[in-house]
Amino acid sequence: MACRSMENNPIFEKKNVLVTGGAGFIGSHLCERLLKEAKVICMDDFSNSHPASINHLLQYPDFEFINYDVTRPIDLDSFPELEKFRVKFQGIQEIYHLACPTSPKDFEELKMNALTANSIAMINTLNLAVKHHAKYVFSSSAVVYGEDSKESGFTEKDLGAVDQLSPRACYDEGKRFAEACVATYAEVYGVDAKIARIFATYGPHMRLFEQQLIPDFIINALEGRDLVIYGDEQFSTSLCYISDMVDGLVRLMSMGPEVKVVNLGGDEPVLYATVAKKILEMTNSRSRLIYEKPLLFLTRKGTPNIGYARNVLGWFPLVRLDDGLRKTIDYVIANKESLLFNDYGHAESKR
Repeated sequence: MACRSMENNPIFEKKNVLVTGGAGFIGSHLCERLLKEAKVICMDDFSNSHPASINHLLQYPDFEFINYDVTRPIDLDSFPELEKFRVKFQGIQEIYHLACPTSPKDFEELKMNALTANSIAMINTLNLAVKHHAKYVFSSSAVVYGEDSKESGFTEKDLGAVDQLSPRACYDEGKRFAEACVATYAEVYGVDAKIARIFATYGPHMRLFEQQLIPDFIINALEGRDLVIYGDEQFSTSLCYISDMVDGLVRLMSMGPEVKVVNLGGDEPVLYATVAKKILEMTNSRSRLIYEKPLLFLTRKGTPNIGYARNVLGWFPLVRLDDGLRKTIDYVIANKESLLFNDYGHAESKR
């Protein structure tokens, strides 16, 4: 059974695009970007996200939010709110599957969510792509390469080593299985499905108190509390500002079926200590920088070689670290009270 090209589907005005995990950090920015050219169906169950990320999008007639767990079978015809997008006639043209918990703080209690997001949800969303003859982009992760870093950065052809029995297996091995799902549906059904291997990304809308280092650095610096690095002085990462990441995802979706796997991320390693010190300077904070033992979900993931993305997508990160941090700090300052209320209240309720 072959999957027909999306060109066979009628498009009345704009294409219909589904974003799963659309209320998450990357998903909310992606939905906002896609509204420039598409009608956007944002699907999320808030298991690891917050309504505040998409509240500003609800005013747009081309945006529709559906509170739904994509580990359940997805029948878009069953949602009456999508009648305005003529989904029964037009279907959907593109699917971005981003739904998967990434919270270091709640990793232990969300393990089953991660496991099903990387398995059952993969099958459900890929079946939807087959039904609607839609193009498909899956947000995989740098974790598929394993923890060892190459000086030249990981290329898309590198085969990583992941312990499929480790406490992180639901996520790390889960992403590898999810990629196998994408490759299998492309081979068996002819789905134009692509894999974005996403490296560390930062910017506005990152949630507080989730032990995501950059947003916690900023709020702690502003509040005069210690900045905590879960590792030693050499703990580093690659960093890509959110607008660059979203641009990469949109460019990937626009490519033909010959483009299958692409690294997206900053190709220069950055010490977390350097990031913390920049934030302290930018906020004029007197907070201390301290180190604690590494967290299970916060491990060093190396840096990408983005030569393929440059050549094929014409993509590379444009936002400098200093500029990205400044934009993120400005966002937190402008929204600090509501962020503290939403996230601190959320964190408190789990204790």
